[in-house]
Amino acid sequence: MATPTVYSIPAGAPFVDVLATGIRTLTKNDPHALAQVTVLLPTRRACRALSDAFLRQSTGQALLLPRLRPLGDLDEDELALSQPLDESLPSSMPGSLSIPPAISGIRRRLLLARLVMAFSGNDITADQASWLAAELGKLLDQTHTEQISFEKLADLVPEQFAEHWQITLSFLELLTQEWPKILEEEGCIDPADRRNRLLASQAELWQREPPQDWVIVAGSTGTIPATADLLNVVAQLPKGMVVLPGFDSALSDETITALEPTHPQFGMTQLLHRLGIDAASVQMWPHSDTGQTISPRSSLLHEALKPAKLTGPRFDPRAISADALDHLTRINCSTPQEEASVIALAMRETLETPGKTAALITPDRSLARRVATALKRWEIDIDDSAGVPLSQTPAGAFLRLSARMVADNMAPVALLAALKHPLAGGGRITSNFRQSVRLLERTILHGPRPATGLAGLKDALSSKKQNLNPLLDYLEIATQAFSDALAHPSIALRDLVSCHVQMAEALAATDSKPGAERLWAGEAGETAAGFIAELAEAADALGALDGTTYPALFDALLSGAVVRPRFGKNPRLFIWGLMEARLQNADLMILGGLNEGTWPPESRANPWMSRPMLNDFGLPLPERRIGLTAHDFAQAFCSPNIILSRAERVDGAPSMPARWLLRLENLIEAAGLTEKLTQQSSWLSWSQALDTPTQVIPLKPPKPTPPVDVRPREMSVSRIETWIRDPYSIYARNILNLKLLAQLEEDPGARDRGIIIHDILDRFTQTYQDALPDHPLDELITIGQKTFEPFAPWPNIKAFWWPRFEIIAAWFIDHEIKRRAAGYAVLAAESKGQFSLDGPAGAFTVTARADRIDQTPNNGMAILDYKTGQPPTEKQAESGLAPQLPLEAVIAEQDGFKIGSDRDVEELTIVQLSGGRNPGKVIPFKNDIQELMAKTYTGLQTRIAAFDRAETPYLSRPTPMFINRVGDYDHLARVKEWSSGSGDDS
Repeated sequence: MATPTVYSIPAGAPFVDVLATGIRTLTKNDPHALAQVTVLLPTRRACRALSDAFLRQSTGQALLLPRLRPLGDLDEDELALSQPLDESLPSSMPGSLSIPPAISGIRRRLLLARLVMAFSGNDITADQASWLAAELGKLLDQTHTEQISFEKLADLVPEQFAEHWQITLSFLELLTQEWPKILEEEGCIDPADRRNRLLASQAELWQREPPQDWVIVAGSTGTIPATADLLNVVAQLPKGMVVLPGFDSALSDETITALEPTHPQFGMTQLLHRLGIDAASVQMWPHSDTGQTISPRSSLLHEALKPAKLTGPRFDPRAISADALDHLTRINCSTPQEEASVIALAMRETLETPGKTAALITPDRSLARRVATALKRWEIDIDDSAGVPLSQTPAGAFLRLSARMVADNMAPVALLAALKHPLAGGGRITSNFRQSVRLLERTILHGPRPATGLAGLKDALSSKKQNLNPLLDYLEIATQAFSDALAHPSIALRDLVSCHVQMAEALAATDSKPGAERLWAGEAGETAAGFIAELAEAADALGALDGTTYPALFDALLSGAVVRPRFGKNPRLFIWGLMEARLQNADLMILGGLNEGTWPPESRANPWMSRPMLNDFGLPLPERRIGLTAHDFAQAFCSPNIILSRAERVDGAPSMPARWLLRLENLIEAAGLTEKLTQQSSWLSWSQALDTPTQVIPLKPPKPTPPVDVRPREMSVSRIETWIRDPYSIYARNILNLKLLAQLEEDPGARDRGIIIHDILDRFTQTYQDALPDHPLDELITIGQKTFEPFAPWPNIKAFWWPRFEIIAAWFIDHEIKRRAAGYAVLAAESKGQFSLDGPAGAFTVTARADRIDQTPNNGMAILDYKTGQPPTEKQAESGLAPQLPLEAVIAEQDGFKIGSDRDVEELTIVQLSGGRNPGKVIPFKNDIQELMAKTYTGLQTRIAAFDRAETPYLSRPTPMFINRVGDYDHLARVKEWSSGSGDDS
């Protein structure tokens, strides 16, 4: 047996460039010989990177490239690299041509979900089963990858595990019996199983008939056993070579023995053991002048990541060269947003040097999106090579939102989310459709939620003046079939998908373009169309399901789909995930998101096997993934020019630095090089300077002074109270004519309750003004039921306030019986009145609607004000801050309510109606009523005179007592900014 030929390209060297140079040297730059070389690389992206390296070295001239093949995506066509496959072999044998195809990802997931649902007795929904099926598919692939037979499940002793794991083990044993049968019926095999067979077939072919041309496997660490077997065969070919990425040739036998799965070199040392060679047998890639020596950065990392049992007193600080810290920048940021800004600035600075490149490497997709967004401030578009989830693209989001809209019975939030989506067209001119949707929103969707469905929307619209029925009719036609499908208790998934697509296309149509043309356009649309086609083809695998579970199932299945750009937007800036970054390099490498839980990623629990079960079954524990991530870190860290960044707080919580950072810092401190690693604060200060103005002028409270002729000359007593407490609200509401817009699906508030309760008590009091009926409580309840009827389209109102009203009604009738028995008589209820005052700019009219005016036993007047919320205090009324009741008293004595009375006002009373534990409370004013009226009248005259001067401003929150109250127009007055005193929103 030949000695395996294994080389290594040191970490930090530009792998694909060094590899390309070596291959050209190996073939003596003979174009024909170069075209005969076969190079196997880990991924298709690595193949593209090597192609680009050859292109760079040929300075753009035409070149016959080697045959580049990705190990992770082999197929039969790529297997015939040097010899044809043998059709005479049985399909189960390596080298056979008839390897069954891999089962579709969605179909496998649906088939597994069906098994999960059947085993659970349909106690879980289809979407829950889908999530479990996805994890089950990963377990199947991992089992095939590690070349473990499911027969080993029989060796696991159920009694050793918790009861729920015993149930899981029972299902897995059932799976081993049923799943092979299902695959046989499908005529397919698992993807990982097929990959193993293809790799084994290639290994078998090359063992039987070694190729006469060069075969090079580069960049693979052989962590997949089938790949390792192929590497073993290639390494022993007469013209075969294995080129490892960043193997640490300084590893001693003692260190190799002590390595753990979390070490970056662990996987490659395992491969060497499988190949039957030691570390000393690994040679430096000899066919290039680049990367022949180990860099100081590699030596630093070697010492920092040395197994813990080998560190300690034996460490020699002189082993670490200060050169290792050259062009190494360490940046600690406060937040992920600041980190993204710093990274974007560093990438932008790279573009200042012609031809220079920069790459962000991070597994944190949120950070990647932040950086891409931050770069847009310089109009730089950059793609995240890891792709964008299909669910977050316009096409994917519209499919999700349209399904959710129908599933939620046209609830306002779901309805507007779908209809305001850029792809929504409604079969009309887009601008007209948008206008109709906004009108529908303003007319009936803000405030309490209408009754469910399109019928509820039409019912709520019936009392409005706007004619929006054409819009609702179109929605009804477009959604009817899908709505009926969702309501079906047992329906085929294929039918649901078909109705869903028909509805989405109908909603996406405009007057000039069919919906299909708009929905499936572009890269995202094409990916969405492919996903829908695959889902429709595989739909029968799941069987019938409850239609109501479809939207959640659709979201679950869509979650795995990704849209990857065909071409990068900026040729010199890149964002790479860990997989995409392998074997690639840039002039500036930025390692972002270096926090525990992100890099390395947090080890997730397996829902199908516990850690002891994984260990007993023979599957690697999640920690081995940390070793692969560590190797990715090591490769990038050894680059000549790097930035290491992290955020100290993520989502408001403190974060922990990545373990590799801590070990590096500890080693650097022990070597006495801490000063050289001091944080490069210039990037932080530059980033902060981008958004820091050169001069900060504190924001002052607004002081609008509109012309006197546009200032209001009429105001209700309740608005006068607002005028006193917050004049700016009067300016915004009465002069700028800005009205408050209620929230979507807003819960009934105090205002709604007050209007309803006041209306009911008014009707009762006016109907029985002279005498109470025989059964007053029953009559009041009947009036209440009729009053609540118009609010039927908003079921929340009755659900919230009817129980409270019943409590209020019982208290009110009891109080009313006692009050009338004491000699009080009703003079007016909900009576409108007004009086005028003379001001410098002319007459000023004060209006009011008195809840109730009674005749007292002394033939005077008593004015009552019903309050369902927090009532004002008598001290506030005396100080002029709550003038409502005193002003109503002034109007009453001037006969402004037209009740034909010359009586004096003797009582002012607030009746608090909460409907809670204390359903009602009578709060009388105890001070001298006439004195209070005179004081309030004089105060109003003074205020009118002041605001009749053009220089008097409408201030925001001038009264300290109400400074902490939230007003409807506080955001317009920018209260938070000027009240903080710092000019920001803190």
